[in-house]
Amino acid sequence: MTSVYFITEGCSVNQSDTEIMEGLLKEAQFGIVDSLEDADIVIFNTCTVKNPSESAFFHELEKIKIESPYKTIIIAGCIAQSDPTHPILKNYCLIGTRQIHKIVEVVEEALNDNIIRMLEKGEMPPLNLHRVRKNPVVGIIQLNLGCLGSCTFCKTKSARFYLKSYPIDDILKEAKQALSEGVKEIWLTSQDAFCYGFDVDADVADLLNALVKLPGDFKIRVGIGNADHMPRIKDKLIQAYKHPKIFKLLYLPLQSGNNKILEDMKRKHTVEEFDQIIADFKKEIPDINIMTDIIVGYPTETEDQYFDTLNAVRRHSFDSANISRFWPRPGTPAAKLDLLSDDVVNHRSKVLTDIFHNISKLQNEKWRGWEGEIIINEKKGDEGWIGHNYAYKSVLIKGNHNLGDKLNVKIMKTLIFELIGEVV
Repeated sequence: MTSVYFITEGCSVNQSDTEIMEGLLKEAQFGIVDSLEDADIVIFNTCTVKNPSESAFFHELEKIKIESPYKTIIIAGCIAQSDPTHPILKNYCLIGTRQIHKIVEVVEEALNDNIIRMLEKGEMPPLNLHRVRKNPVVGIIQLNLGCLGSCTFCKTKSARFYLKSYPIDDILKEAKQALSEGVKEIWLTSQDAFCYGFDVDADVADLLNALVKLPGDFKIRVGIGNADHMPRIKDKLIQAYKHPKIFKLLYLPLQSGNNKILEDMKRKHTVEEFDQIIADFKKEIPDINIMTDIIVGYPTETEDQYFDTLNAVRRHSFDSANISRFWPRPGTPAAKLDLLSDDVVNHRSKVLTDIFHNISKLQNEKWRGWEGEIIINEKKGDEGWIGHNYAYKSVLIKGNHNLGDKLNVKIMKTLIFELIGEVV
């Protein structure tokens, strides 16, 4: 049996794509293996969000080519879709983000030494395909492809394109299948979940209201969504979030705390609008877990504008924050701008990260002594198990447990990134 090994980088959208490609290959009688050494074929499912992730891919590709010259290599994902003319990729089969349902054909052509490129943009992979779940208790469901944004720093749109949503009925069918297989958490993933359905006369609140009616003991995690869509859905979404089957996690990127920088980035929200969204959610759901993304060192960012971001972080006391240096992504408008010095960007990044770590620790301290239920969904090496409570706060627990276990715990200690619990 010909064996296939996947190397997957990036977000849960890529994870979902890999699960589907593995499922299709398994149905076609290919073997899916967990180690590079055991593989005849290596498939990279790539990410193009940041320079480091792209650089890491090319470094790993070169390493495998040298150390395992007889393995067949296929490039999938965002890099394959957005940079098909890259000179390093000229001798590899490529499969784009909207062609993953054709992975078997690509693999068969690659095995026959034929260079094939499946990069057509107009199709949409069927949602209800067999998949191999990497985590048996987590069902990842992709809501839509693409987005409605035009951010100057983002290269992902060149790989995922314009918004195209799956019908609610298809998503419900996928969720039912996942639940029948023992899934305890449903992750709704997307490049932008909050514009879901705008092209099919629906919205994410409608979807949530339909999903929570499905029978079973499970919870739903809503993925990242942009603030500019909130005026259209906010009131409905807040009410939907109150349902006990919805994790109280709001993933809302700020990117900058200054309106001029947001305008330069072509973000479609203002700081004041962002502040109001957070205030409205916290008023109705006081213990909601707020997660955000911030870019430090955008080329036009002044020191005063940077301080506005520091103040926004202090003002909102985010539970989680992905703090990223600005990276000039080739082909994006922002890549043409003159960069700030590395010293300036490094300093700004360090100060903001230190401030966030202090805030995160204080936020986690609020959970000390809390008692309640968590769902185990990850093994953390020899340290123990990771579970999440109703607000999707990470809880580290020791003992003999299994994925999917529901435990009543008490938080005994808090760290920057997680809570330490004991079974009660």
